[in-house]
Amino acid sequence: MEHYDGDVDYMQQEDDWDRDLLLDPAWEKQQRKTFTAWCNSHLRKAGTQIENIEEDFRDGLKLMLLLEVISGERLAKPERGKMRVHKISNVNKALDFIASKGVKLVSIGAEEIVDGNAKMTLGMIWTIILRFAIQDISVEETSAKEGLLLWCQRKTAPYKNVNIQNFHISWKDGLGFCALIHRHRPELIDYGKLRKDDPMTNLNTAFDVAEKYLDIPKMLDAEDIISTLRPDEKAVMTYVSCYYHAFSGKQKAETAANRICKVLAVNQENEQLMEDYEKLASDLLEWIRRTIPWLENRLPENTMQAMQQKLEDFRDYRRLHKPPKVQEKCQLEINFNTLQTKLRLSNRPAFMPSEGKMVSDINNAWGNLEGAEKGYEEWLLNEIRRLERLDHLAEKFRQKAAIHEAWTDGKEDMLQKRDYETASLSEIKALLKKHEAFESDLAAHQDRVEQIAAIAQELNELDYYDSPSVNARCQRICDQWDALGALTQKRSEALQRTEKLLETIDQLYLEFAKRAAPFNNWMEGAMEDLQDTFIVHTIEEIQGLSTAHEQFKATLPEADKERQAILGIHNEIAKIVQTYHVNMAGTNPYTTINPQEINTKWDKVRQLVPQRDQALIEEHARQQNNERLRRQFANQANVIGPWIQTKMEEIGRISIEMHGTLEDQLTHLRQYEKSIVNYKPKIDQLEGDHQLIQEALIFDNKHTNYTMEHIRVGWEQLLTTIARTINEIENQILTRDAKGISQEQLNEFRASFNHFDRDHSGTLGAEEFKACLISLGFDIANDAQVLKRIALCCPQGENEFSRIMTVVDPNRMGIVTFQAFIDFMSREAADTDTADQVMASFKVLAGDKNYILADELRRELPPDQAEYCIARMAPYTGPDGVPGALDYMSFSTALYGESDL
Repeated sequence: MEHYDGDVDYMQQEDDWDRDLLLDPAWEKQQRKTFTAWCNSHLRKAGTQIENIEEDFRDGLKLMLLLEVISGERLAKPERGKMRVHKISNVNKALDFIASKGVKLVSIGAEEIVDGNAKMTLGMIWTIILRFAIQDISVEETSAKEGLLLWCQRKTAPYKNVNIQNFHISWKDGLGFCALIHRHRPELIDYGKLRKDDPMTNLNTAFDVAEKYLDIPKMLDAEDIISTLRPDEKAVMTYVSCYYHAFSGKQKAETAANRICKVLAVNQENEQLMEDYEKLASDLLEWIRRTIPWLENRLPENTMQAMQQKLEDFRDYRRLHKPPKVQEKCQLEINFNTLQTKLRLSNRPAFMPSEGKMVSDINNAWGNLEGAEKGYEEWLLNEIRRLERLDHLAEKFRQKAAIHEAWTDGKEDMLQKRDYETASLSEIKALLKKHEAFESDLAAHQDRVEQIAAIAQELNELDYYDSPSVNARCQRICDQWDALGALTQKRSEALQRTEKLLETIDQLYLEFAKRAAPFNNWMEGAMEDLQDTFIVHTIEEIQGLSTAHEQFKATLPEADKERQAILGIHNEIAKIVQTYHVNMAGTNPYTTINPQEINTKWDKVRQLVPQRDQALIEEHARQQNNERLRRQFANQANVIGPWIQTKMEEIGRISIEMHGTLEDQLTHLRQYEKSIVNYKPKIDQLEGDHQLIQEALIFDNKHTNYTMEHIRVGWEQLLTTIARTINEIENQILTRDAKGISQEQLNEFRASFNHFDRDHSGTLGAEEFKACLISLGFDIANDAQVLKRIALCCPQGENEFSRIMTVVDPNRMGIVTFQAFIDFMSREAADTDTADQVMASFKVLAGDKNYILADELRRELPPDQAEYCIARMAPYTGPDGVPGALDYMSFSTALYGESDL
């Protein structure tokens, strides 16, 4: 019996056994029963079956029907005649269809099938079984018989009393069939109750369960299997293939169900994302709708405290309320994009949110919110500045008004007196002079009244909340000023009318009054300036204040002369009174200022001057100290910053250049690291200077562009870079020592790596890495040995260049470091020793013989490794006909394949 090409590899190895079985009736009986049951399992789908396999296929009709059922294709229309020629035609159509599927039929002709040749008929059915039931079985890159055997081994591996090595004697005890059923349907068989010494029960249990629950007909008889020394392999293989198809079909159904569940889960997830988007969009838009009116409220407050509270509320909004909404907006856009991507990948229509809830609508609403927020912030700051200005003007108004009101107090009563009517000539002249002094004083206060009116006008223009009281007070002052003017004019006219009657007047009193009043005003202004507080930030500002103060002190001698002159007038008055016995009733009639007041205010001015000097000196010293701190920090920072940058560049050059051995480079780098660590005290000193600057509340430094943060980041990067570079050299030394790579090889690898590292980044891109491999002698496109080496590096056996990148770039960063490059090259160097290692291993196991036995492998190797090797050796026969023995070529081929070594 001949077989199709797909099975020739393993069938030729057992030709001797098959020839012995040709005369064995048990062999023909087992095949006849199994093949008949197999054919009927498919013919039942067409509503028919066969009873006798060599008789029922003679006319070719059921043979063609069988091929149509198992292939799912339509064959040529059969001949319905009863003549021999019609039967031969039908069988030829079936054989032609089998040949069209890539099966070469040798020595099987239509005439033998029509004549009922049992051998040829069984051979034809076996060919059909191989092609349609076994050939397509594929398990872990093995197919057909080997794939089916590997599947059985994988499925029965957990069962210690089952050892499937073939399709004949491995199944005699029946435990293999029971293990397959129990592995997939544990509820059908109580495997723990089965015994290896009861094969009849085991086989019948498996056959009955398979027929009842798995729809696998009984193709074997337990008695035939037990009574036969070696059960027919084809019969067993045919029956076992039905198990494979039964369980793999169930797995496919489960996979389809899982796929449907996955699709439903994706749809539910998409719908949930849609609902989440709608809710999140609605909430966000509602929050924006509520927030914008609050930001558009421009109702001003009357007090600075109220406006500060508004500003604090706005800051809370910026700090607490808005950030979560920014996150929600970002998450909303992410959810929208994710949803659209999932819908697109699922071939579903794009998601269209409800009206007004598009991402663009939310962005527009958010833009309106940002605009309102910006406007609100600008309004707040403007209002605060306006209120600050208003508070300053109001305080200034109150001060000037108080001074003016204090000055005008009693002036109307004084101007309305009629004392000149009963006064003597001297008294009249005194009254007249006093009145003239008053007019002079009145004119001096004209500016203050105008300032008060101007301030009140500005407060009105700036919409001061207490404008009514300001206006009322200003109006009272202006009305009083007008009244004073009118009363002054009226008294002046009255005094002038009586002037001719009164000729004695004390000119000295008048002169005192005229000179004392402005001097008094000057002293009051000086005291006000000397007590004024100041805030400066630079030494130039304090120098300006000191200069102005020195100019003021330069005027003190002249002021003192004026004071002495005024006091001299008073002394002259006293002399005249004493000389002429003038009756002086009270103080100077022309002014309320007296010498004691002038001296008191002068002493006060003299007392305030040194206090002002001390304050300016202290502030000047503080600003000088701040300037010293700025320069001290800048001098160090301007040295340390460039030093760090220089060291970074030097480390980069050291890591690329090749000088000496790796140990020399490591020693150099560690010395370099030590010199860097020794520089740490300067960094600490700079930190101390920076702390002093912070404590002095210095926020700017025009003497340097470096900040302490820049120095800290640069220092940390420098320490990290030198440590990483030292670690790379140490790893290279470990790799060199472990893999036996010479220094010259390392230098060659480094030179090639540096040559293709165009940007000097210390890494290679994918194309740069490929060019580097080619420069070292790798033929990426055609070199089979390179592909083998790549396969050894990648356990999956992939030989594409992209698989190399998964080894040297496991994180898929798109770059190759020098360390990864060295690891790859070291593995390449190590692979060249594989053949020698295989020969050495063979000699150790074989001893003085030129072959190895399976028992020797079990004795010398761990059990799992030994069984793996024995399974791969099974098809081979040792030298001199020793069964189960392998010479070196068979040993190496069994372990590594025909072309690996």
